Amino acid sequence: MWSQERHDKILLLLRERHRLTTDEAARELGVSRETVRRDLIELEQGGKLARVHGGAVQSEVPAEASYAERAQSRRRQKQAIARQALTLVKPGLSLFIDAGSTTHALAQALMQAQELRVVTNSVAVADAMAGRQGHEVLLLGGSYVPETSASFGEFTVAEIARHRVDIAFVSPTALDARQGATSYLWAEVAVAQAMLSRARQRVLLADSSKLGQGSRMQVCDCVDIDVLVTDQEADPQELDRLTRAGVARVMF
Repeated sequence: MWSQERHDKILLLLRERHRLTTDEAARELGVSRETVRRDLIELEQGGKLARVHGGAVQSEVPAEASYAERAQSRRRQKQAIARQALTLVKPGLSLFIDAGSTTHALAQALMQAQELRVVTNSVAVADAMAGRQGHEVLLLGGSYVPETSASFGEFTVAEIARHRVDIAFVSPTALDARQGATSYLWAEVAVAQAMLSRARQRVLLADSSKLGQGSRMQVCDCVDIDVLVTDQEADPQELDRLTRAGVARVMF
């Protein structure tokens, strides 16, 4: 049985039963428990289910909108965030920039800056900045995901660990005072976490619609955020909750 057939069967069993143990899946599919574990990991990374001890359950968090949909939504707010984030950048700095529609807007704004060293897993970010204003752009290798035009996976994370940068710019799916920054897919979380861990200053870009919201997997706690850049539509009470939870500085 091909992996896609196994994945489809696992998701069908979950829709019928709502919870599926590793042993049950192995019996139904006629494969080893180790094969099922790998399948569950892949399905969780794709946001199709949530793993629990001994098996899996249906994902309770609504699926994230596609990258194409996100790229077209709240463009004015993203551009405003990018202009604010630009004020943090000085010539000669080194930056991490992860993949996303907001960070793509940042990359377009950064074309005004000069002589930056940018390390990114986003082809769109690299394309926006390469060959302009003396920027050096390093595109991280890894497993290429066409939908987001970016690289992810263990190889990407390992390459990130080879660098130390001045600022990491990451854009999570959601940001909440209790949950911190969260995103939907584990592959995106792993890249963001690795970038934040290797940066002197950690900057999160999140428009006002993401504040007070949560997603499936934590990127970081609020106390790990040096700067939050959002837009002027942000709820003042939500911003107050975030600063009390540990966000060091808010810009909008």
